[in-house]
Amino acid sequence: MTDTGQGAQARTRGPEASRLMRRILVLNHEVEKQLGRELTVNSTDLDVMQHLMQSGPLSPSTLAQLLGISTAAVTVAIDRLVKRGHVSRQPHPTDRRRLLVVPAPDSTRRAMANLLPMIREVDALITAYTQDEQSAITDYLAKTVDILERKVAPSASTAENR
Repeated sequence: MTDTGQGAQARTRGPEASRLMRRILVLNHEVEKQLGRELTVNSTDLDVMQHLMQSGPLSPSTLAQLLGISTAAVTVAIDRLVKRGHVSRQPHPTDRRRLLVVPAPDSTRRAMANLLPMIREVDALITAYTQDEQSAITDYLAKTVDILERKVAPSASTAENR
């Protein structure tokens, strides 16, 4: 007897939560592309800006390590971002030989104005669930993050060895 009903579809699609997580990952990429278009930057430049907005000023070599690209490639990205007014190069406060890449406050404001309404809406979703449900959701997401970090880790270590 062949199962052609919902059971077969469920086995083919996988668990609904996993399907939705994959959809979130795709949509996240789309949101990043949309933000890049709004800020008129390419994906590498947007990655640089995201690291700077999350961490604050960083050295070009640190950015290169975080992105897994060469220092020459990150320098080209920084040059483009400086030209567009998204970042500036400033002297390191304690090491005159080093430079820091600093995000422009206006660019950070523009990016956050684009993202904050969505972030707040997503953050508010969790309040509709009980504490136990919130714990289960958080557990699922934490374990998913762990899986994704393990997948990315070999790439990061490969980039460091270049």
